[in-house]
Amino acid sequence: MKPILRQTLPLTALIAAAAVSIAASAHAEVPATCVKGVDLASLGPKSIVGQGPHGEKAASPEVLALSEADAAKIRGRHFKVGISMQTVNLDWSQLQIQGITDTLKKYGVTVTGVASAEYQVDKQIADIENTIQQHPDGIISIPVDFTATAPTYKKIAKAGIKLVLMDSIPTGLKHPEEYAAMVSADSQGNGQIAAQILASCVAQGGTIGLVNFGVDYFSTNERTKGVREWMAKNRPDIKMKQVDFTDPPKVSQIAGDFLTGNPDIKGLFAVWDQPALDTLSSMRAQGIDIPVTTVDLGLQSAIEVAKGGPLKATGSQRPYDQGVAEAMAMMNALLGKETPGWIGVQSLPVTQSNVLESYKTVFKKEPPPELVNACTKAKPACN
Repeated sequence: MKPILRQTLPLTALIAAAAVSIAASAHAEVPATCVKGVDLASLGPKSIVGQGPHGEKAASPEVLALSEADAAKIRGRHFKVGISMQTVNLDWSQLQIQGITDTLKKYGVTVTGVASAEYQVDKQIADIENTIQQHPDGIISIPVDFTATAPTYKKIAKAGIKLVLMDSIPTGLKHPEEYAAMVSADSQGNGQIAAQILASCVAQGGTIGLVNFGVDYFSTNERTKGVREWMAKNRPDIKMKQVDFTDPPKVSQIAGDFLTGNPDIKGLFAVWDQPALDTLSSMRAQGIDIPVTTVDLGLQSAIEVAKGGPLKATGSQRPYDQGVAEAMAMMNALLGKETPGWIGVQSLPVTQSNVLESYKTVFKKEPPPELVNACTKAKPACN
């Protein structure tokens, strides 16, 4: 999940002044193994490594395939499904919605509307209650807050409407009584990818920083857990320090202060790509050049990876594919078939050497000119 929209804040004059004094010593001594020391062909887990929010073992999206007879039943019943998003103003959200709508359309299922809560709990509660009043057969949704919205999500099952969730499960909801399935990326696997590349860029005994989302949210918790566990198992020599943010627009300031106070940090992990980009802004303002890895792939993060600068890699979600899985889970539920509690979608490692192909895999379209141009300037390292 990418919980919040980007709002970059200007750095304070204090940080800017401090940057002048530390810039000369702030460049990391990056080992020659950085990225190149990782076998990219085998990078990343080959199966889902994480567990669901309730400790569930992951089910593959393949289990959701419909027989021709089931497909005919779906087409003949003219189902209607509503969608409630945390926002629609992200590549991630738009790809999820596209995957859902494209798939439902193939089977003659109508999408009644897409509500965007703009990260506001009260608005999402109103959105869901309005959707219930429209009497759809199903609702697909991602909760803005899994505690405050839980009583409203419980109303969906009581109204006889099927519910499929993205990325997290509201507190207290029970499977299969109150939701049919939750679909998410293998966030822990994506964290492992970010950890492995970052470790290749940090010398023995070095220290890394974790720019972590300080809100108890399943998918982001899993990413940082993936990094910590991979480091503990494979690079126990690396020390880890962590800074938490709860207000994403303040990441630039928080990450800048964190780096100023911890000049021993030789590499950074940021919990999703926008905080990584905001952290890069702080680093540039302070003259710091250390390797950074993250999770998720947006256009700007893809361009940064293509350039071969500090952002070395990301473990990407596949939001369109996740949307397809959500639609398939919904149709299984509408037919009354039992659906798995958690369906995990495979991680995707993205580095400079495969960023163009990865963009096509994630976005289901050719890379835009600005990404192609960034990659062309960095050839032959970028493909």
